[in-house]
Amino acid sequence: MRRLQGHTAIVTGAGSGIGQGIAKRFAAEGANIVINYIAPLEGAQSTLHMVEAAGSQGLIVKADVSKPNEIERLINQAWAGFGSVNILINNAGIGFEPAFLEAKEEDFYRVIDVNLKAPFFVTQAFARKLSAEKKPGRVVNISSIHEDIVLPGHTSYCASKGGLRMLMRNLAVELAALGITVNNIAPGAIDTPMSRPLLENKPRRDTLLTQLPLNRIGTTEDVAALALFLASDEASYVTGATYYIDGGLSAYYNE
Repeated sequence: MRRLQGHTAIVTGAGSGIGQGIAKRFAAEGANIVINYIAPLEGAQSTLHMVEAAGSQGLIVKADVSKPNEIERLINQAWAGFGSVNILINNAGIGFEPAFLEAKEEDFYRVIDVNLKAPFFVTQAFARKLSAEKKPGRVVNISSIHEDIVLPGHTSYCASKGGLRMLMRNLAVELAALGITVNNIAPGAIDTPMSRPLLENKPRRDTLLTQLPLNRIGTTEDVAALALFLASDEASYVTGATYYIDGGLSAYYNE
């Protein structure tokens, strides 16, 4: 029996990187996948092929999850496509911004809207559906080790992830009565398109590896394995927690 057989998951930002890795792993474990993306379509189509190759069903929904009206469309299409959804992976995120002294208001809100506002309102829409159906569910946010660890030059990003940590803890308590668990995964150095410019810079990569006790860069498969546990029935008594997946970086970090 596959661990997510009979389950359906929404994965935001599922066209590449960690979101794509989670969609692929969940599909291999039997889940139907709602593949949210904003651009490009080719990435979402690639994820759909992976989902179908794993023997599961997928549905592509284009929606900017920083916009509440598009969130409603995402949720409605997910329910229309599969009848119900019981797993939400808030993965969509951005990480690049100007230096603090050069940042403008629109730069700040661009990061906050995607990384913090979107998980708030996607989770709200998801929880409202489950509450109406009187069904339990799982929410897993893809956060970052920088919800706790400073990263100079990325102040808005760190603030968004710190906010996501508190959002998760609050919602874990508020939604517990509905049978909805809420947890964060906080990746460190993971090989994704977002981190590739850093990882392809050999001096910076070599310096990073000296701070990784496990002496390797993480993979999307590593993150997907942890997300699978938190989304499964095995984690029914787990809520309100951040799980670090960073090769020991947060225990040995020097900026």
